[in-house]
Amino acid sequence: MVRRSRPSILGSAVRTAGRTAIIAGTATAVSGKVAAKQAAGAAPPPAEAPAEAAPPAGLSAGAMEQLQKLAELHKAGILTDDEFATQKARILG
Repeated sequence: MVRRSRPSILGSAVRTAGRTAIIAGTATAVSGKVAAKQAAGAAPPPAEAPAEAAPPAGLSAGAMEQLQKLAELHKAGILTDDEFATQKARILG
């Protein structure tokens, strides 16, 4: 009958340290590749946002705001076509 002896504490520690080194090295390599892919695939910064259309000559900012609110109310179905046209004509004067 052959007796197997228990592994020594030192042998166990060496195996554990070796596994840890392999895992850490693999994790470092993977994270480096992921970071490189993310940097390469990152979208370029957006170009300047297009400037909002300037209000037509003769319209104040307040009039434009009122027209936008009217358009939203009309689109939501709160104002009928006739009510929208009447209020629009009043604002545009």
